[in-house]
Amino acid sequence: MTTIFNGPSVGRRLVLAAASLALMTGTAPLAFGQNLSGELVILNWQGGVDGEMWDVLEAAFTEANPGVTIRELEITAQGDARGGIRTALLGGETVDIIINTWPAFRAELMQAGILRPIEEQWASFGWDEQLSQSWRDLGSIDGVPYGLTYTYGDRSGIWYKTEHMEKAGIAAPPATWEEFLASFDALKAAGYQYPVAMPGKYWAHAEWFETLLLRTAGVEVAAQLAAHEIPWTDPAVKAALMKYAEMLNAGCCGDPAVMFANDWDGEADQIFQADAKNYLLIGMWMNARALGDYDLTEGEDYSFFQFPALGMGHDDTSSVDAKELNVTTNGANPEVADAFLDFIVSKTAADILADYGYASPSSEADTSKLGPVQQTATAAVASSKVQFVLGDLLPGDLGDEYRVQLQRFLQDPSESNIDTVLAAIEAKAASLY
Repeated sequence: MTTIFNGPSVGRRLVLAAASLALMTGTAPLAFGQNLSGELVILNWQGGVDGEMWDVLEAAFTEANPGVTIRELEITAQGDARGGIRTALLGGETVDIIINTWPAFRAELMQAGILRPIEEQWASFGWDEQLSQSWRDLGSIDGVPYGLTYTYGDRSGIWYKTEHMEKAGIAAPPATWEEFLASFDALKAAGYQYPVAMPGKYWAHAEWFETLLLRTAGVEVAAQLAAHEIPWTDPAVKAALMKYAEMLNAGCCGDPAVMFANDWDGEADQIFQADAKNYLLIGMWMNARALGDYDLTEGEDYSFFQFPALGMGHDDTSSVDAKELNVTTNGANPEVADAFLDFIVSKTAADILADYGYASPSSEADTSKLGPVQQTATAAVASSKVQFVLGDLLPGDLGDEYRVQLQRFLQDPSESNIDTVLAAIEAKAASLY
């Protein structure tokens, strides 16, 4: 992997993971910390199956550290959760750990004096034994680590329901862009009106642009754009949107009202429950939803293929994301917070993540525990030049403008409007960098 980084209802899987936890804790005591006590407060904005996974992770930690109790400060948000997190922290809420997925937000929190660096902890816990330098770099600001990555995912993979492809007579996932566009007619003939599930309500419509930018221009250009070293009006950026327009003009997604109806989860429902749409480009949390919410069998009922090749010299690229833990300067229990970070890169935590369809970057992770879809995604990332998901590298105000302008692009993918959209994003970027 070559990396460029700038910048609870109880479900079936919860029961299974809890049983696995009971087995682990019954056979060998866990040794993540000794004589730890008190309350640990974790700011968590994840719900659904991910929320269940965190219940199991927290139970494993408190099983090993019976003097510790864990309380979650739960943030509910539609779309990007950063606004809700800001509101909570500025409103006086005190937490020990923040679950974070946005490198730009980490920098914002650090600059506000909210985060503690974890350089000393990295050395004292020996995390270099579990995490490679790339993961340390990913969580760092100016060379100082502030975030500990606990999972990562491929953001250039397309999810589908296998019976849809069979019904349409598509024997194998499209390998090239031309095959991908051509598959729309076969899917429509099989009774599916909208081949691509386009989650245009909040942010996920940007996924297509971000991978297309990598595949048309490469990771270096994407990194330069994230840092505003090139303008949004650069021809390379326009070329990616022109390629995006090819998909829209091929009849992928319906009119704007259809595209703006749902976020990613509603569009996933359209594929895996309503059997109305076919392809969804989204992150690996889709795996947890398919397993936990839809009760589907990985690799049989649903699968995943890497973004089709464009033949423009950059088909060895992938967009990736990661989730990390940050520790706060004003948390009441820093010792326990640091111990929890050590736990999150342990074998026990990696096994729990695997139960929920997530990969761990830790060397303690047993990749054989991953299902076939996650193994495909992990192999794709390992063999790719990767770039962190662009939208999460942008300052908050720019990220908002970027997504709104891409919604305007969805409404009118003409070349003249592409120029207008990119000029508007560039104007916002120029005011912020």
